[in-house]
Amino acid sequence: MSADLIRIVSRDSPMALAQVERVRAELAALHPGTRTEVVPVKTTGDKWMGDLSAVEGKGAFTKEVDAALLAGEADLAVHCVKDIPADRPLPAGTVFAAFLRRDDIRDALIHPGGLPLDELPAGTRIGTSSVRRSAQLAASHPHLVCVPMRGNANRRLEKLTGGEADALLLAASGLERIGRPDVITEILSTEVMCPPIGAGVLALQCREGDTGLIDAVSGLGDPAAHRETTAERMFLHVLQGHCNSPIAGYAQVERNGDLSLRAKVFTPDGKTVLNAHEWAGPLDPATLGTSVAVALLRQGARELIDGIAH
Repeated sequence: MSADLIRIVSRDSPMALAQVERVRAELAALHPGTRTEVVPVKTTGDKWMGDLSAVEGKGAFTKEVDAALLAGEADLAVHCVKDIPADRPLPAGTVFAAFLRRDDIRDALIHPGGLPLDELPAGTRIGTSSVRRSAQLAASHPHLVCVPMRGNANRRLEKLTGGEADALLLAASGLERIGRPDVITEILSTEVMCPPIGAGVLALQCREGDTGLIDAVSGLGDPAAHRETTAERMFLHVLQGHCNSPIAGYAQVERNGDLSLRAKVFTPDGKTVLNAHEWAGPLDPATLGTSVAVALLRQGARELIDGIAH
């Protein structure tokens, strides 16, 4: 690979920039001598602090990054897979070049008093704007109160300190990335809090014509993360979930290579929960994702998702 400059575009949040540093470090180890520079952009999702569905939902965190890539202002984009809409294809002219080794997919509770989730008193205000988290809390801990809270992780920690909530739910991997695992009171099991599709996976996206760059960065890809992410994103694509749909799920490659996908769809009040869990066997990951989506559609997931305003 030539020592050409690779310009990496990303959101300008502290967590996004930490993710870029991981990519730069892994690239430097794989291709010593490669020069990289960071092109930070502020996205609609970072600027807008209201309800995401008012600004095109999840695409709010990727649109400006995609635009910089397509305009030739950058060569490589780093995204959290959970932020990339799955109900529509990637922007024309771009491809995923690699999915990095997966980080922790679980959610973390942050409670300044050090209480675990099951010991929080009635009326405790949990700061989160995630419909996935609030629906699951409504189902399992109906005595707790979710209060809307947006902003990057550092900003939410400030809001917690400022008394806008009594506790927070944040991604464990995100807190690791910004160097704040010290604030975690409890890491919740996936049984207690099912993760979002694409949790803990970073995707590298390139222009599809840049074959040299795609070849160079594909070596950063992790085969298990690729299989899991492919199954999860196909699942979400078939369901046509939107950013106000409480959908959760995760695929898992076992040590022996077997792939499974567990997924759930909720009503926002948590009163209805649809469940599916299937193994791929000889099927490819995308077929597994399709099969799990169909299993939930058979249980009424379409009506449930379409019944939620967005």
